[in-house]
Amino acid sequence: MTLLRFGIEHLVAYINWIYFYHAWGVKECNAYEIKKEAEALLKKWSAEKREVLFKVYIAFANSKGEDILLHNSNGTGDHVIPLLRQQHTPFLCLADFLPPVTMEAGRMGVFASTVPFQVEGLLEQTLADRLAEAAAELGHEIVRKQIWAYAPNENLSIEELFAEHYQGKRPAVGYPSLPDQSLNFVLADILKFEDIGIRLTESGAMIPHASTSGLMIAHPKCCHFKVGTIGEDQLADYALRRGMTPDTIRKFIDIA
Repeated sequence: MTLLRFGIEHLVAYINWIYFYHAWGVKECNAYEIKKEAEALLKKWSAEKREVLFKVYIAFANSKGEDILLHNSNGTGDHVIPLLRQQHTPFLCLADFLPPVTMEAGRMGVFASTVPFQVEGLLEQTLADRLAEAAAELGHEIVRKQIWAYAPNENLSIEELFAEHYQGKRPAVGYPSLPDQSLNFVLADILKFEDIGIRLTESGAMIPHASTSGLMIAHPKCCHFKVGTIGEDQLADYALRRGMTPDTIRKFIDIA
């Protein structure tokens, strides 16, 4: 388990401003004043020594059907991460990118990043959202090059990072390939969200809002995809694997 604390000044280069402008409903060419205010706020937060937290756990892992088994280093058992599979071509599931239990274990990461200080107003909130994502971007780079170190010689520009030219993917909870927000309860148990000040609503939404969580998969063929709607058969199977009723799961995901 690794916890990194990023000063604001270390994250500025990793802010994807395109999504900041999108949150404001403006195009980059019309966003001069908003960006100027945001940059002034970043300087203020940096001067105040504010930090953004990033926590990651890298462990040996296997797939078992549509589940990922994340093996505990202390030998007490596995964390089971139940996932969903597309019910249309090419029938992908994120578990496909881990070796099955009949093979030697691979590795996988689980992460969360959060802005732990209070923010008020639209400017502060949208900027904090970008900082949480920037921390995930920088944290993922450090994981690839140093902590997990499966790509120690990676040398990508910021633009190439934003275009995801690195090996593997970082699907976040809520992404189309990981659409069930309530999976945050599983990740919270693995990472101990409370240690970095994150709590969850009944639906699995993260508080502070400026937080993100997800998986880190190194397989070079891992890709983004949309699970989409699922049928009653997969709903029942997934609910069983989650230890919930189908009606409860119905609140979190779309079904056919």
